[in-house]
Amino acid sequence: MNMEIVIGIISLLIGGGIAWYVSGKMANSRAQKMLSDAEKDGDVIKKKKLLEAKEEILAMKSETEKQIANRTAKIQNVETRLKQRELSLNQKQEELNKKYTELEEIKVNLSSQQEILEKNNAEAERLHRQSVEKLETISGLSADDAKERLVESLKEEAKTEAQSYINDIMEEARMTANKEAKRIVVQSIQRVATETSIENSITVFHIDSDEVKGRIIGREGRNIRALEAATGVEIVVDDTPEAIVLSGFDPVRREIARLSLHQLVTDGRIHPARIEEVVAKVKKQIEEEIVEIGKRTVIDLGVHGLHPELIRLVGKMKYRSSYGQNLLQHSRETANLCAIMAAELGLNPKKAKRAGLLHDIGKVPDDEPELPHALLGMKLAEKYKEKPDICNAIGAHHDEVEMTTLLSPIVQVCDAISGARPGARREIVEAYIKRLNDLEKLALSYPGVVKTYAIQAGRELRVIVGADKIDDQDTEKLSSEIARKIQTEMTYPGQVKITVIRETRAVSFAK
Repeated sequence: MNMEIVIGIISLLIGGGIAWYVSGKMANSRAQKMLSDAEKDGDVIKKKKLLEAKEEILAMKSETEKQIANRTAKIQNVETRLKQRELSLNQKQEELNKKYTELEEIKVNLSSQQEILEKNNAEAERLHRQSVEKLETISGLSADDAKERLVESLKEEAKTEAQSYINDIMEEARMTANKEAKRIVVQSIQRVATETSIENSITVFHIDSDEVKGRIIGREGRNIRALEAATGVEIVVDDTPEAIVLSGFDPVRREIARLSLHQLVTDGRIHPARIEEVVAKVKKQIEEEIVEIGKRTVIDLGVHGLHPELIRLVGKMKYRSSYGQNLLQHSRETANLCAIMAAELGLNPKKAKRAGLLHDIGKVPDDEPELPHALLGMKLAEKYKEKPDICNAIGAHHDEVEMTTLLSPIVQVCDAISGARPGARREIVEAYIKRLNDLEKLALSYPGVVKTYAIQAGRELRVIVGADKIDDQDTEKLSSEIARKIQTEMTYPGQVKITVIRETRAVSFAK
């Protein structure tokens, strides 16, 4: 029994040893397998990382090569431009050298010509002295004595001719004095009593019936007197059917009187207290309207930064006219013309437009100073801090002051264009045609003139003279004489350009 137990224990020990040995062997083999697998995985990861590193290196290399290529291309472009610039500079240098050489040749040529000229002058002076000495020897008089005798002879001859001319003029003046005086008086009356002057100084107020006239006049004329005192306008109530005439040289006052009458007649209550109330209300409305018109005008024209008082004066132009031409429309037209002309000449069109708009503000002052409107407008512009070139353009557009900037002649020319264009101002067709005929007849009265043409609505006179009757020097003299005669004998808007044309024609026939 004990033996069996010992044998069993020994068997267990042997079996356990064998089992331990076998399990150790198996663990060792698994460890080796795991190590082998780990090495394989490490190799795979290593290869993978190496591939990623190679790809990244290749990408970086490609990017670097691309950047290098771009920089190389830029450097090549810069080099190309530098080469072109260098070539251009070389060409310019060659041209400058060539011009310098030509200038040197011209300088040498001029020096030689100057030496020759000096020699010729010296020779001419010597010959002149010899001629004078011979003449003095032949005549027995010195040059000074001969000059004095010639001058005295010419003086006596000129005095005789001048006295004869004066006598002829005096005789003709005595014969035509009465007729000329009558012509001057009639012409002056016609110029003053024109239809345009009447239209500019009266306004006709239409009424529904003549019964309203009695209410406007009032008891013993108190209503009409109150209205005239409040508005400063003469109100003429006569036999003209359904019409009342408002007479006054201030268009703003006439407009206030017209609107006041309209409100009074519409309302029906007409008495002195009501008249004063309505006139005060209408005056306020007109002032507001004037300011609004001025603001709208400067906004339309794009003129900014004007003083509020100048804006008010611009609006006031709406109620002023010159020869039937509305002053505000004339100023707007002049401003646009100035801007166009200044732009064509490379000047500042905004300044030109500003000067053109303000050039006639001297025609609408609040008071009536004894100054030409151009000078008054210049003083107003200076008062309200306009720039000196704008002020000079305003003051010089009728030549009252000297022009100091290029804006001034532009404003003067555009003012004449706007005022003298056909249709701008009222002018009877017969008078317009007569003025053109008078221009042509005046030029035809000069000797040597063959044909005359008044063009550009009378702003230019083309005078064609005979080449065999007048030489080139006389054409300038003739142009000045015609211009002077037009200034003294004719009345015209703007200015008239006189162009004298002389040409020589040679005609032959081949047979």
